[in-house]
This record gives sequence, C-alpha cells and structure tokens, in this order.
Amino acid sequence: MPNFPIIPEDEMRRKLEPPSGRIRLMIDTDAHNEIDDQYAIAWALLSQDVFDVEGVLAEPYSQAHHRDSLIAAYDALKQNANADLSDILLRYQRTAERMIANDINPHEIVFVPPDEGMELSYQEILKVYDLLEEDSAGKVFRGSPSYLQSYDAPIKSDAADFIIERAMADDDRPLYIACIGCLTNLASAILMKPEIIEKIVVLWTSSYPSWVSLNNRPSLNLVQDIPSSQLLFDCGVPHVYLPGYYIGEQLKLSLPDMEAWVRGKSKIGDYLYHLYTHNPIHPIQGINDHYARTWVIWDLINFAWLLNPEWVPSHIVRSPILTDDLYYVQHPKRHLMREAVGIDRDAIFRDLFAKLEKAP
Repeated sequence: MPNFPIIPEDEMRRKLEPPSGRIRLMIDTDAHNEIDDQYAIAWALLSQDVFDVEGVLAEPYSQAHHRDSLIAAYDALKQNANADLSDILLRYQRTAERMIANDINPHEIVFVPPDEGMELSYQEILKVYDLLEEDSAGKVFRGSPSYLQSYDAPIKSDAADFIIERAMADDDRPLYIACIGCLTNLASAILMKPEIIEKIVVLWTSSYPSWVSLNNRPSLNLVQDIPSSQLLFDCGVPHVYLPGYYIGEQLKLSLPDMEAWVRGKSKIGDYLYHLYTHNPIHPIQGINDHYARTWVIWDLINFAWLLNPEWVPSHIVRSPILTDDLYYVQHPKRHLMREAVGIDRDAIFRDLFAKLEKAP
C-alpha cells in the first residue's frame, strides 16, 4: 500500500460534516449498466441551485463475471429441474429458474466487457445532458477501460486526470465526488496524486453496512474492482459510505409510480420512464414483466445526503477493513468515516418528481 497523507481526527470529523453553501460536485458513474444512474445524474443536474456540477465521469462496468455460472445453472436446471447444483451455482438457481419459466436464454444475452461498458456509459451521460438541454462541453469524460490490477499501476484516463485537476484547483471548498459505480477512476487518481485525499470527500453507495457480518460479493459496485474498493477504505480519504443493502434499497419505484409522477412530465421524465419499462438488467435477472414489482433507484442516495442530510441519517464510525474474501472487519485504530443508517424514501422522491416536472 502506498503512503498517503494522514488527516488528523479533528479535521476528519470536520470534513465529514454535511456541507453548507454551494457544493462542488463530481459524479463518477457506470451510467449504462442499469437505470438508476440516469435518474441520479438528472436529479443532480436539476439541483444546480445547490450543486456546481464540475464533471461527470464514465466508469467501466461489466456483468460478465456472472455469465459462466449463470449459464451453467441454467443448463443444469433446463435438463433436470431437480438438478443438484454446486454451492457456486446455487447462487444462480432462482435467476435460472425465472429464465426457464419466462423463456429467457442466457446464451443469447450480451455481457459487455468493461471497456465497452465505459464507452456506453459515456454516451449515456451525454444523452442525459442533451435531454436536459445542458451543455456537456468540458464536463463529461471517458474513464478507465479496465479495472485496477495493482497499486503500482494506476490506470491513466481523462477521468482520472480530471479528478486530479479539479481536486487541486484553487478553491477553498472541498470537491465532493459521488461514486455510483465501481471505483477505478477514483482509485487511479488517488494513486497518481495522493495529495488529493486532503482536497476531496468521497461518497460511495455499495453493499452492506460495515457492521454486518455478511459477504459483500453480491454488490456489483464493490466486486467488479476489489483492489479499488479496498483502497477506498484503507487510504484515509474522507468518505461518506452509503450502504445499498437495507438502506439504499428502500428507494423503490413501481410502474404505477412512474406512470403517475414521471411519464409525460418532461423530456427527461419520458426517457426515465422508457428506461424503467426497458430495464437492461431485467433479462439478466430472468424478469419479463412489471406485475406487482418495484425497482430500486439506488444511486439517488448519494445526492440525497448532500441535498438534505436529514433524508439520509448517518453517524461517524471507524472505517472497516475489507478483506480479500470480501467481509468487513472492524479495528479500533482505523481512521474515521461517515456511514448512513437510514433513509427517507418519500422525501427524496417528492423532491425528484417536483424537479422532473420543471425540466425542459
């Protein structure tokens, strides 16, 4: 592990307090992976009475690590509904059973590699800017085409360079970086310029609360780039951790919600409705209907805490160790971080819906 600046505890507590005044904001996103990123980016761009959105960066993403096991489980159950699956394949049993029931063939699903995921996300960011009639010039950047393999080899990209440039800008305000995907761009920037730790505050939504003794492998944001995820908890950067499971996952919308509050309200509202009804993750999960279903708009939690910290209650804790087998381990001498413990789902969506109505 490289040497990083050490922020004294009293200063760390100050940096982890909710911000006041106008907020310098950067968004790091895998915007094409599913649908929640687009909602989050739109909400941020519609909240520029509070945010100075300095840039939106495209992260790599890929669901390909699920492909072989999912197909193996599907093939086994297709041949024998009572097949005895291995422990690994048992994780995919319910999804494979839904695929069989709904006539979805995983052999026919395209699982994009990380570089293609990044490029698709870059184009998706531009689309959101265009629908909101916002100028994206000099604000949207391609990120890493792959995941971090070594702390000795950070991945140079336009996004990582932009993080460093804006973090070191002559501005007394910290740069808040809302990470709503994996952490490759951020980790690379920190490894290339460790001094930015003293200039930024990172918000990341992912996985379980730090006190939960469950394996964090189900979290896509965390598992895609494990070295980068571990770096965030280890390097001592001011960090607001926003667990997805139990907390962010309360941000659910149903199709009737979308029909009543989003569709027809604006150009971006119509696009978000289209995404909801054409969710690219549905086939991977064996889903082909909306009956009595909801979908989680996870990534709103990052911006909710910044807009109104009462919407996302949180407290100061010690940063956990993320082990190589993806469990959190507590240690009393670790540096501080802030962690969300609750969420006001209704207040968040009321604000989002009101702003969508005022969009172009």
